[in-house]
Amino acid sequence: MLKLCYGMGLRVSEVVNLKITNIDSKRMMVHIEASKGKKDRYVTLPASILDELRNYYRKYIPKIYLFEGQYGGRYSIRSVQAVFKNALKRAKINKPLSVHALRHCYATHLLEVGTDMYFISKLLGHNSTSTTEIYAKVSNRQLGNIKSPLDNL
Repeated sequence: MLKLCYGMGLRVSEVVNLKITNIDSKRMMVHIEASKGKKDRYVTLPASILDELRNYYRKYIPKIYLFEGQYGGRYSIRSVQAVFKNALKRAKINKPLSVHALRHCYATHLLEVGTDMYFISKLLGHNSTSTTEIYAKVSNRQLGNIKSPLDNL
């Protein structure tokens, strides 16, 4: 769940609402249905997680939702948050973070490797790049890579 939040820039509500039918492994796309603002969007499925997802599916055999609770139905948001808090503890990270931090990291890391803000905005499901700019804080490392137009003359 946490890998999907980071690897696709998902909100915690989006990851728990993922249905098996939303995953298109042939096209390597995932359909995010009726997210914030009741909008649908497609995001790319990270190739690095496909085998893990297939193994998970074979082991747990979910019925409708990709992640289901122990009594069926979708996995709870609170449970995902608890999993994240436990992961922070195990990693000895003592910052007050939420699962949403993974979405911020996704946007920031895409920006750092040169992905256009417009595409990041679409992947996150934002109407405007100004919303995305709040998530994608530009790092000093990236600023240091910008060349002045004067250097190209």
